[in-house]
Amino acid sequence: MEIVRTISKLRDCLDLHRRQGHSVGFVPTMGALHEGHASLVVRSVAENDVTVVSIFLNPTQFNDPKDLERYPRTLEADCQLLEKCGADIAFAPTVAEVYPEPDTRQFSYPPTDSVMEGAMRPGHFNGVCQVVSKLLSYVEPDRAYFGEKDYQQIAVIRRMVDDLGFKLEIVPCPVVRQSDGLAMSSRNTLLTDQERTTAANIYRIMKESRTLGLSVQQTHDYVVDGINDIDGLEVQYFSIVDGDTLAEVSSWDDAPSIVGCITVFCGTKPIRLIDHIRYK
Repeated sequence: MEIVRTISKLRDCLDLHRRQGHSVGFVPTMGALHEGHASLVVRSVAENDVTVVSIFLNPTQFNDPKDLERYPRTLEADCQLLEKCGADIAFAPTVAEVYPEPDTRQFSYPPTDSVMEGAMRPGHFNGVCQVVSKLLSYVEPDRAYFGEKDYQQIAVIRRMVDDLGFKLEIVPCPVVRQSDGLAMSSRNTLLTDQERTTAANIYRIMKESRTLGLSVQQTHDYVVDGINDIDGLEVQYFSIVDGDTLAEVSSWDDAPSIVGCITVFCGTKPIRLIDHIRYK
């Protein structure tokens, strides 16, 4: 596996492959890789001739400087994992390489980017669109792979890809969970062992809510109250939405696909965890 630091070197490498007719798969990451990321890379390797994985902690999508500061940075371990997964190129640029000057572009795709995470983290999705659009322009992949844990992010990126006219396939990949149901996340490494055990209740309670035959409002209340009753957990929001538009629903008949999206603060620091569950 080749570790590439500059855009020009990346393009040179990919030009060689394209001249040979190779297809290119791309997995964008912010590093601190885990088995969830590995599953995306393995799928890309299986479906493409060449797989590029970016490792770039993007500052423009953090509206809280403290959150950016404590985000884990594990480049050496990340590259070891990528090599085991069969990745061909690890693209690990500096901030100066990606942002030689401030990116002043504004992206707006309401309601997709204005609800849930968009409402709680102003500017977050604008930063996501800034960096993903840059990375896609560097790599020009045939397919790009994203984990469904960031369910809303995929919906926003689809809108951005259509808006900017990128010619590629967005490939959503299922959430990878630990044995107790906790969604794999780079932020899990910031939890203590006790907090890590407590966090597993988030998915447990959401799963329970699917089995009870409750109305949408009752389901919402069951999940929020159940999680808030657990010491060390506090729900920031739980939205039950149309799986395509992300508009909130009031009845299970409102949309053919319905998803519950949640953000929970865990622990004393606290660490912000996101997850989702499909209801239909």
